[in-house]
Amino acid sequence: MIDLICGTAIVQLGPVTRVGVIGCGTAGAAAAILLARLGCEVTVLERVPAPKPIGAGILLQPTGQAVMARMGLLEPIRARGSHIERLYLRSDGGRTLADLHYGAIDPTWFGIGLHRGLLFETLYNAARTEPGVTVRTGCTVRGLHWDRGVPTILDGDGNAYGPFDLVVVADGAVSELRGIAGTTTRDTAYPWGALWFVTDDPDQVFTRELYQIGVRAHRLYGVLPTGKGAVSSGNEQPVVSLFWSMAARDVDAWRKSDLEAWKAEVRALDPRISFVLDRITSEEQVTFARYRDVQMSRWCDRGVVFVGDAAHAASPQLGQGANLALVDAWTLADCVREQLERGHATGAAIEAALGDYARRRKQHLAYYQRMTRWLTPFFQSDSQLLGWVRDWVFPIANLIPPVRNHMIKTMAGVCTGFVGPRFALPASPDQGDR
Repeated sequence: MIDLICGTAIVQLGPVTRVGVIGCGTAGAAAAILLARLGCEVTVLERVPAPKPIGAGILLQPTGQAVMARMGLLEPIRARGSHIERLYLRSDGGRTLADLHYGAIDPTWFGIGLHRGLLFETLYNAARTEPGVTVRTGCTVRGLHWDRGVPTILDGDGNAYGPFDLVVVADGAVSELRGIAGTTTRDTAYPWGALWFVTDDPDQVFTRELYQIGVRAHRLYGVLPTGKGAVSSGNEQPVVSLFWSMAARDVDAWRKSDLEAWKAEVRALDPRISFVLDRITSEEQVTFARYRDVQMSRWCDRGVVFVGDAAHAASPQLGQGANLALVDAWTLADCVREQLERGHATGAAIEAALGDYARRRKQHLAYYQRMTRWLTPFFQSDSQLLGWVRDWVFPIANLIPPVRNHMIKTMAGVCTGFVGPRFALPASPDQGDR
């Protein structure tokens, strides 16, 4: 049987399935590409008039890499990203809290540190050039409408798009559509976020690891080698991302405070970061990112499915946002493929596919949402007790092989719970038919 998702060939499965995708970020672009390769006719509606690469450093895990490989898009990422072998976390007193090496579980595993803009640029350019995909920018979606159970998308100017057999909502953590379709049980902003700064690291002072230092529960310093950035940036120097956790309530005061005093605090934790700090001459150069905690009890409703941050935004504590979004897109396309192959009428096939999708994603997503929610207060909170508990419990856990191995598998994105099987990675293109 022809592999319908791998490569760039379009394989038509019966009548054309019309798909509307709201948002052209990680989940939306990936879903558009994968569904178009099934022969679907895909229209992507993106709010930003002229999307461009922005953001800071992210870590592409084995799960996300597997999906990018299935789309034939991993090599551009590997070529410009940084090879990450481990996560190292210590206390401000120098005590090792976690030292997690991918290779301890699988010698083929590693992370890729990259600029978020590189991932966006790779997926966005691929979506725009994928046969069967039409990308419309500058289109702010305000609502959905159903006529005899078939969804139509409405924008802010009163224009209607569709009708569609399937609508994929991938408009991010602040989606305005969760109240229209699906059932939202949690949608709150985390009280903490992170200051970010990205700059060149020509001497590659920081390589091969995500390095973090925890100062009780109220400070988390981190530095991630971030590759060379987006191609359109024109930068061929290695870059590095610095992040510094902070309560959202303190950001305005920080921007008015003594910048040099803050730099001295950061430098005292890690003197290697001095060359990065020297390039910060104004608080305005530093970006503050805040995150949301989103949970939906139902992602699918009458031909509409929520994916990525629109469905399950979380703190970046486990670094899984982009990876989970890519897995969402791959799983959705795989479910649609299986149902269309069975020859069902389009409406019945989509309904069955969305039911399959919800079942397949439930356990994996529930685990990561639960773990992120539990772990975040140990790194980003006002609690004195949790910081103390972390600094004593984590080193012990790090010395127990089964516990440490579970932490590595969690980091890699393949856990579905504390026991049970790993999440099955998408097969590589050269493995043939599944």
